[in-house]
Amino acid sequence: MRTTRHLIAVLCLAGLTACAGMGQKAAAPKAYVGNFKDNTVSVIDTQEKKVVATIPIPPGPHGMGLTPDGGSLYVSSDGASTVGLIDTGTDRLKQNIEVGKAPHGLSVTPDGKLVMVAVYAEDKVAFIDTSNNEVVARVAVAKPHNIAIRPDGKTAYVASQEPGKFALAVIDIPSRSVVRSVPLDKTPRALEFSPDGKYLYFTLAGLSAVTVLDPNGDRIVAQIPVGASPHYANFTRNGRLGLTVSQGPGELAVFSTASNSVSSTVKVGKLPHWVAASGDSRTAYATNEGSNDVSIVDLATGSVSTVAVGNAPRKIAVQQGAMGSSSAGASNASPEVKVAGFAFSPQEIHTSVGKPITWVNDDAAPHAIAVKGGKASGQFAPGERTSLTFDKPGTYDYVCSVHPYMVGKVIVQ
Repeated sequence: MRTTRHLIAVLCLAGLTACAGMGQKAAAPKAYVGNFKDNTVSVIDTQEKKVVATIPIPPGPHGMGLTPDGGSLYVSSDGASTVGLIDTGTDRLKQNIEVGKAPHGLSVTPDGKLVMVAVYAEDKVAFIDTSNNEVVARVAVAKPHNIAIRPDGKTAYVASQEPGKFALAVIDIPSRSVVRSVPLDKTPRALEFSPDGKYLYFTLAGLSAVTVLDPNGDRIVAQIPVGASPHYANFTRNGRLGLTVSQGPGELAVFSTASNSVSSTVKVGKLPHWVAASGDSRTAYATNEGSNDVSIVDLATGSVSTVAVGNAPRKIAVQQGAMGSSSAGASNASPEVKVAGFAFSPQEIHTSVGKPITWVNDDAAPHAIAVKGGKASGQFAPGERTSLTFDKPGTYDYVCSVHPYMVGKVIVQ
């Protein structure tokens, strides 16, 4: 029996046999919730919809970000001067990284190599190198609050809350420098790029709308009316839906990214603070600071379930692997990557052995896919598509061979 199991394991690793149903249950992705007043992080099993661990953290967990592989979670503590590193395999705090007083929001670059931290009390944005977890650069930004990194990994927008000089500071990531500033009439709160990188969505204190900015020229192109005191806009991984929580009415607004109009609203808990989506784009998770719980929203039906967490949950981060029970009965359609704005969206996509991935060219220029050390496609023109199939599990990095600064990743399970 032992020999048989060993052989099956070897074949699975080699991609030579199907491993489903061999007594190995794939772990469901986990959601991580920062409980601001408890100084803890709650770990939610997204399949079982229950808290499975609680991790102590330095005072005031504020910003939160997962590395692209979901293996490491960075959590800033604005009651301290540190960013904590949590190993999501063991759900334990591995290290505290000194960054400066009162760190607020943080964001991880798409390649997972850097963490940018808004160090509010010191008017700086700190850069952490994830290879050694040391601060390698600091950039001056007045009262930085939250950070959004464009999917190409080259530019970051920072909400600068300096009284009387509210702005979005624009940082060039390779040079570690502020290259321009976008002045604002109101205080910027939270901000995020659409998955294709074409637009920046952000909220302003005192404005019951999500503001949409075109980073090519820094022009405001739309405002999406939502409930009172919206805090953060996020997106489903496929880029089709936007999600924002409004603290006043305690609701989640779901809007179309194609039309920038609200398609539905769902009642969640009291004083919702943050929202994140599952990797399969079917589920939204909203933290409710006023009711000490998380609302889990089925985006197809609008049904809501609730998981109690710690005191004053604020930020939430959800691993983006294939979901457990929520993916049951999922479509067998080929996963698609949108090629637009000279970037891949999503930049990281999951598939299974033997199921093709299709790239759709929505740009005005030709592209071609080249997997490092392996497969390649021919050029496909604007409006055309191309597909590749992977016959072994693993992680595959790829580039556009026409424009090699365009990078992406395929994870085959």
